[in-house]
Amino acid sequence: MEYTTLGSTGTKVSRLCLGCMSFGSSDWRDWVLDEEESREIIERAIELGINFFDTANMYSLGESERVLGDVLAEYDRDWSVVATKVYNSMDDDNPNAQGLSRKAIEQELANSLDRLGMDTVDLYQIHRWDYDTPIEETLRALDDAVRRGQVRHLGASSMWAYQFADALHTSDRLGLDRFATMQNHYNLAYREEEREMLPLCAQEGVGVLTWSPLARGFLARPHESFLETTRGEFMDEHERMSERVATYYANGGDEINERAAELAEEKGVTMAQIALAWLLHQDEVDAPIVGTTSVEHLESAVEALEVDLSDSDLDYLEEPYGPVPVNGHE
Repeated sequence: MEYTTLGSTGTKVSRLCLGCMSFGSSDWRDWVLDEEESREIIERAIELGINFFDTANMYSLGESERVLGDVLAEYDRDWSVVATKVYNSMDDDNPNAQGLSRKAIEQELANSLDRLGMDTVDLYQIHRWDYDTPIEETLRALDDAVRRGQVRHLGASSMWAYQFADALHTSDRLGLDRFATMQNHYNLAYREEEREMLPLCAQEGVGVLTWSPLARGFLARPHESFLETTRGEFMDEHERMSERVATYYANGGDEINERAAELAEEKGVTMAQIALAWLLHQDEVDAPIVGTTSVEHLESAVEALEVDLSDSDLDYLEEPYGPVPVNGHE
């Protein structure tokens, strides 16, 4: 395993982050693994040297956090770096169990720490932008959590670059702890973040974590069989025709997929390894967040660290890409 510094924090994290959305309870989503299968993957990740884990309060409505915390409790806590998130609804009957108000942040952070079995979480991220709460209130509540010792570092997730710039400026103006990371939608088939968000992060010393590095599996197999994934099999008609799925096919997506397949065959690796290797070659990216439902796919993802892409390989993969509608902020 290779390790890098998370943004400007000084914290060392594995080049791959294990995404925990697929762990917890199949009652939440059909494709989610229950505890025993989730445990197997987390334990194998630790054996492979992964020390960075990303979850959220909403994943299996807290079960992902609980399962992750139970497994990590059996290991050296000082070794792991745990990230979780807040924003999405945890109880549709409770309007204060969602959003980024002070009340929501304080109660949801306490609940997350309890499920994780931890006094402090390494990285606490806002899952999306809250249009109903002034950013000053959100930032003050997060800063207080850092000062109480409940949180080590703060992070944000998909939003417009102007919003992120406003949040960073507001933190600086008020003397508050600022966002140290940005978790955003970025992969070989969706590169709109290169226009504003990634340059902003580079300028501000913000670490970048990328979600959906394989574009929901679009970059893991020939596009004709894209929906033949574990998750794809459970997609309803709306999901199959969603804007995000359509984006991957659009404006060069099919050709990018075909070139990834061609290069994978040439190098004797998988398409998924090519897609991950491409991200690992991007200077702005600290760690792609890899979600998986099998130990085999996890091991294959780790092997992507050994895939070397030349400048000409990178150019060949990138050349067909054309602008597509921005998505992932919802």
